[in-house]
Amino acid sequence: MGVGKSTVGALLAERLGVAYRDTDADIVEAEGRPVAEIFVDDGEAHFRGLERQAVQAALAEHTGVLALGGGAILDDGTRAALAPVPVVYLSMNVTEAIKRVGLNTARPLLAVNPRQQWKQLMESRRHLYAEVADAVVETDNRTPEEVAQAILDALELKEA
Repeated sequence: MGVGKSTVGALLAERLGVAYRDTDADIVEAEGRPVAEIFVDDGEAHFRGLERQAVQAALAEHTGVLALGGGAILDDGTRAALAPVPVVYLSMNVTEAIKRVGLNTARPLLAVNPRQQWKQLMESRRHLYAEVADAVVETDNRTPEEVAQAILDALELKEA
């Protein structure tokens, strides 16, 4: 979270001349309320179910750049569905996260002790991100434009 998926995804789609889609935005549109509100009102398990459905629909319907929420890879089926498509893991350290999002309570999974929560989330998820990723791109101290270019470079090297 806060790594720049939405910003970088839109830039990447523009450079590639394809459409951009974000599964969190799909959920917000379908539910008519923000992700944080879904978490608070209905719980994480409910949100993860919505997320699973949104990812499945997006993978079936969309052929451009797709940004997934940070927890989407927690689902085994989602990880399996990502296997045939190029996946890039945008990584960031906790210091960079603080700079970008302030680790504030507007993010439901960071409501208590944000720095520690962020570290725990990353420790529990990092291996899953690496499992599905065709490329890992560091975002620390990079502009969104630099990250988009690094993604293009990483995917070209992978295909060569």
